[in-house]
Amino acid sequence: MQDSLVLLGMLAGGLGLFLIAVEMITDGLKLAAGDQLRNLLGNWTRSPARGIATGFAITAIVQSSSAVTVATIGFVNAGLLTMYQALGIVFGTNIGTTMTGWLVAIIGL
Repeated sequence: MQDSLVLLGMLAGGLGLFLIAVEMITDGLKLAAGDQLRNLLGNWTRSPARGIATGFAITAIVQSSSAVTVATIGFVNAGLLTMYQALGIVFGTNIGTTMTGWLVAIIGL
């Protein structure tokens, strides 16, 4: 019984830290965002295909779909992206992560 309470507390604490980090990212983006960043993000995600390509490319550069997804959530929360634009990016990050696994399997490392 006590182990389950500890596990539940750790889960709640981890979720709380994640939500605080997203809030901090959002506040930072609101402060740093200007018209140029808004235009850049809008241009990169003008269509769903461009959003997918953007998510794929950024995941390939950063090598972390989690980081790209959290940043995208921050952009949506800050009002820099719409949810429709963010869905393309998140879909592209998932494709990028899958492609990394495929490359490793093809090369045989």
